[in-house]
Amino acid sequence: MLSKVKDYIKKHKLLSLSDLYIVALSGGADSVALLLLLDEMGYKVHALHCNFHLRGEESDRDERFCEDLCLKKNIPFHRIHFDTLMYAETHKMSVEMAARELRYRYFEQLRKDIGAEGICVAHHQDDTVETVLLNLVRGTGLRGLTGIQPRNGAILRPLLCVTRTEIEAYLATKQQDYVTDSTNLETDFVRNKIRLQVVPLLRQLNPAVSENIVRTAEHLTEAQKVLDAVVDTYKGSNQLDLCALQQVGSAEYIVFEWLKQYGFNGSQVQQVISAETGSIFSSPTGYEVLKDRDRLLVEPTIMAFTPIRIPEEGTYVLPDDRRLNVRRSNPFVSKDSHEATLDARQVRFPLTVRRVEEGDWMIPYGMTGRKLLSDLMTDLKMSLFDRRRQLVVVDAQGAVVWAIGLRTDHRCRVTDATQEVIAIKINNL
Repeated sequence: MLSKVKDYIKKHKLLSLSDLYIVALSGGADSVALLLLLDEMGYKVHALHCNFHLRGEESDRDERFCEDLCLKKNIPFHRIHFDTLMYAETHKMSVEMAARELRYRYFEQLRKDIGAEGICVAHHQDDTVETVLLNLVRGTGLRGLTGIQPRNGAILRPLLCVTRTEIEAYLATKQQDYVTDSTNLETDFVRNKIRLQVVPLLRQLNPAVSENIVRTAEHLTEAQKVLDAVVDTYKGSNQLDLCALQQVGSAEYIVFEWLKQYGFNGSQVQQVISAETGSIFSSPTGYEVLKDRDRLLVEPTIMAFTPIRIPEEGTYVLPDDRRLNVRRSNPFVSKDSHEATLDARQVRFPLTVRRVEEGDWMIPYGMTGRKLLSDLMTDLKMSLFDRRRQLVVVDAQGAVVWAIGLRTDHRCRVTDATQEVIAIKINNL
């Protein structure tokens, strides 16, 4: 077993003899074996025990066992106590989820405090089997069938190459005892049902079922790496060309992985793909995806915009933190799309900056007839996101004098007769 674990650590480049590591020590067989193995291999380790106070005297028994073991082995020992039930109630989560959150948060805190390179946890091969089966029961994508990975950030799992039976055999050769969490023998939780009922039944059908599941998970992990490499070429952009995806084997998978980074769930993917152009879907994390013809656009949810009144010259801060500068000047014509120059005689203060509203119209520069701004934006092939975000400057008579960044009104154009201009400039942050 020592040789298998050494090879596994080397294969996945998990540990270095020159670095310090924390071992999450519960007192159970798995974590005790992990601690002894790493110590035997010569790695520098500290042990950390979390007392969640969920099993009364049994919880305190586990803590005493871990402390005594570390004293005997001369391994530095850390402990932390949690009021898990209160935390779960306060944060409206299950006790199991509360314990997990508390545990991993403190792992990272201690890791930084003592300068450890990583936290070693004692998940083993049987845990991978249970995880794959559990995900199948709950429903999962490909990633859920890859099992438990040897590394997840600072969390390291050197025992994924060995089974629980091998671990117990190793401890027997060392004449090392351990404690048993009584809740692991109950069948109240789904994972425990899989461990105690489903896996033994599957072994009756095929004694090698665990090894086969692990091998399949490894193959799927390699396949996932290939898919991730494809998906990575699309990430970092806020738009996805659906036509280009036709050259990829599964557009749906790419869309799912692309949208997942913005907090969208799997049930929304097919809806997004088959939606009519102009359809918008929202994620719980504050993003919206727009089906815009043959492409998808993702942006943060567009926030409300409170109209800004401009009574006179000056600099004004808009709700989106951009600045609008309004000044009078000698006649000139700006060619900057972020600046409008208007004949001062044709503009009536106070001005108002607001979003485009239904029915807004103007006479675009160079034209003689009215045009609805909705039609203007359609002609310019603006996405629905851009239309919803479009700002206009309206004068005291309700005339749209500038569709910001697009067009000024022909009636306010600068001519040879213009004596003074109103220059309005917006900075784009």
